[in-house]
Amino acid sequence: MVQFHEHIISELIEDPIGGLVVLSSGLNLSKLISTLLSLHSSDQGTLLILSANPFQRKSISIANPRNPNNPNPNFDEGPTEITSELPAQQRYALYSSGGVYFITSRILIVDLLNSKIPTSKVSGIIILNAHLLSETSTEAFIVRILRSFNRSVYVRAFSDKPQAMVAGFAKAERIMKCLFVRKLHLWPRFQVYVSQELEKEPPEVVDIRVPMSSAMRVIQKAIIEVMDACLKEMRRTNKVDVEDLTVENGLFKSFDEIIRMQLDPIWHTLGKKTKQLVSDLKTLRKLLDYVVRYDAVTYLKYLDSLRVSENFRSVWIFAESSYKIFEYAKKRVYLFMRSEASTSSGGQTVKVSGKKRKAKEVQKEKEGITASNGQVCLHEVLEEAPKWKVLRDILEEIQEERQKQALSSGELVNAISEEDNGIVLVVCKDEHSCMQLEDCIMNGPKKVMQEEWQKYLLSKVELKRYEGRTKGTKKKAKEPKGFGILDGAVPQNPKENGEATSINKLENDALLAAASAIRNLSKKEIVNEESAQHDVDNEVKGQRREKGRSRKRLQGKQSTTESSNAVSEISDKSRSDSLVDEVEKTGDCTLASDGNGILGKHTEHVSTGVNSNQRPVPPIHFHALESDQCMLDILKPSVIIVYHPDITFVREIEVYAADYPSRKVKVYFLFYEESTEVQKFEASIRRENGAFESLIRQKSMMMIPVNLVIVDMREFMSSLPNVLHQKGMRIIPVTLEVGDYILSPSICVERKSIQDLFGSFQSGRLYNQVETMVRYYRIPVLLIEFSQDKSFSFQSASDIGDDVTPTNIISKLSLLVLHFPRLRIVWSRSLHATAEIFTSLKANQDEPDEAKAMRVGVPSEEGIVEDDVRAENYNTSAVEFLRRLPGVTDSNYRAIMNGCDSLSDMALLPVEKLADLMGGQKAARTLREFLDAKYPTML
Repeated sequence: MVQFHEHIISELIEDPIGGLVVLSSGLNLSKLISTLLSLHSSDQGTLLILSANPFQRKSISIANPRNPNNPNPNFDEGPTEITSELPAQQRYALYSSGGVYFITSRILIVDLLNSKIPTSKVSGIIILNAHLLSETSTEAFIVRILRSFNRSVYVRAFSDKPQAMVAGFAKAERIMKCLFVRKLHLWPRFQVYVSQELEKEPPEVVDIRVPMSSAMRVIQKAIIEVMDACLKEMRRTNKVDVEDLTVENGLFKSFDEIIRMQLDPIWHTLGKKTKQLVSDLKTLRKLLDYVVRYDAVTYLKYLDSLRVSENFRSVWIFAESSYKIFEYAKKRVYLFMRSEASTSSGGQTVKVSGKKRKAKEVQKEKEGITASNGQVCLHEVLEEAPKWKVLRDILEEIQEERQKQALSSGELVNAISEEDNGIVLVVCKDEHSCMQLEDCIMNGPKKVMQEEWQKYLLSKVELKRYEGRTKGTKKKAKEPKGFGILDGAVPQNPKENGEATSINKLENDALLAAASAIRNLSKKEIVNEESAQHDVDNEVKGQRREKGRSRKRLQGKQSTTESSNAVSEISDKSRSDSLVDEVEKTGDCTLASDGNGILGKHTEHVSTGVNSNQRPVPPIHFHALESDQCMLDILKPSVIIVYHPDITFVREIEVYAADYPSRKVKVYFLFYEESTEVQKFEASIRRENGAFESLIRQKSMMMIPVNLVIVDMREFMSSLPNVLHQKGMRIIPVTLEVGDYILSPSICVERKSIQDLFGSFQSGRLYNQVETMVRYYRIPVLLIEFSQDKSFSFQSASDIGDDVTPTNIISKLSLLVLHFPRLRIVWSRSLHATAEIFTSLKANQDEPDEAKAMRVGVPSEEGIVEDDVRAENYNTSAVEFLRRLPGVTDSNYRAIMNGCDSLSDMALLPVEKLADLMGGQKAARTLREFLDAKYPTML
């Protein structure tokens, strides 16, 4: 286990309530949780895991550390799952067993509401994917009910999606409120412990920048221009925040969520164009991603499907630069041209008979096709992905280095091979790329492109049939016999129909005829091999003859190219074949009887195996990131090739290298130079760092309410404690010497109704109360609470004078604030408003201490008052003694302190002087008589 995982676990264990952990993606959250679960003991109670997806459940079980000193031996096999298929009694037994279980929120909330869970037996809850939570989520409902029955239950929530935690206003704070946790643990990649651990033994990194082809650069530039044009159109609507509408944000899937989040409240008021722009931006992001991910033929096929599915509805298709996307995507696959003269690639005609003649014809069709005068021609380009050759070179280089190392030091290699299995891990984004790269390594890039090209041509047949059926359906309402090739009508003369001579029509017919040529070629190959196999199998009789026939059919199928397989995958093969035949007979472009003359260059013979002049490659394992499988800990490779860079997988490699410091890991990164692939990778790092910086700022200003409130016993004569309890606060009634409500160790509140406020000013009691709050608490608060059914003001504005008068309540409040600058006055309209104010004041504050609050202002047996700020300037014991003398009140004891330096000086003052200090003869005589009274003695 890496060191920073231990720091995270220690922080979580220290907090008995729990907390929210947000860490960078790829820092092996599954292993962190598995280690945390292994520390759980059955004596503590049952531990439930919520919101775990199937991948996370599998990863946590796989990452389970087999610790012989595990306090929970039942966890050796990993957590088990509680499902709805289990009867209620069995689920109750599992809840009481003290184990660790996966459970869905739906099952748990139903059992809670039906009282089928012993809540006292539940020690804690672990919630994954915390970024998906909200105030209305079922998980928040579960935590609220559990905490009401068992306050000792801890809640630990985890998320490795920091960008999602900053989506919306104060999302992290709202999640913490609904989970009743108060601590936010942030662990970004740049955190000190994380960076030190991952950079201690970093893997060897080779960054390879592969230049894109000129066509790829043009397509990428055109897509960015179209995307920018769509964003400008979106800005004109004034419906979305302009800061979010950037091309860099448009590279990520979260961009769609940001736009929809802003537009969802007004979605029904938006026009069709604005709604279509939102969809177009999503389509353009895919186009930008696919141009560097997929091969040229697959990309062209996707564009053709977009042209059919979106057509006139899309806004981006009509943008100024959109034609470049389609034009250069075609140029990467084929060139459409007219052949002016008859050409022949064969040169001489050789007469052969029988099987040799048929084989010669097939070879001739593969090498080149003749074209007659005035015909159109499709010239195959089939541009290979630039990364394919680089990948092959890297694999050959790895194998060559290993062979050299084996020859130089055989014994050393044998020792190393015990730890290194020799597998090279190649990482791609999706399964399609993995399968294609594997095929490319095994059979060569030319064969792969030819197979994709054949599939593309045959898909055009199905696409044409679909378009024809749609058009035919529309036109049958007007013309019963239909119109066009697919309706069975005789094509019109080009002079009568101008569309027939258009370039698009000729190009489409040429593609269909090329599909016909591929189909015929596949049929001839099948016939040739079947006839050759038939001569061999003539000698086999009985059951062996039947086996030979079946094997012959199987071999014939396997020997054909992928074009025949693609034809068989079409839902209605017979219709597709008849369609191709129909195009051959009725197409507007001039065709030879067997489809020759359309392809200027067709499939050359590609061996099914690797070319003989290619060097060997090491054993390879292809891994798709979309499969969500942790292959690093399973395969333990020493060489990793990241074909499609991803920031999450990069972090996984760093953690893997830190977990196995003795294993020297070498990583190759393949980037297309000056591509959006590089821009997206760098932007993802900036976005994650920015998300953590935002969370750090939010944490410093976070307002997490504390539930505990200490209330003076005398305050239960009002209804405010009842309202506070309704708001979910925990009320602790005690006898307080200072203040009425203690919200935190530093906040003390003295609550005054309007009537009580006037009486306290009249008697001078408020001055003394405020003075004691200022003495013992850092934030003294005077709460003035109005009645809900009365005016929220003392007097009208016209009655407020310019001068300070002793009888005016506003003047008294002003003098009080001037005398105690740290005093905070809070105005409340009603009891419910007071509860909301208390919630705000308690935010991001520690819980108050009940025992300490009761001792505030109360002298100990030695006469010492704790935390008395006056102790530095006054003899607090003498002051407390003075205040308890007869005739001394809260309104006159300060004048006595100012008039004499000590109690002995006061005892010597005459009655006239005491009357001046105490404000009256009666109080002075009372004090004088007490001081002059004879002390009783025992005779």
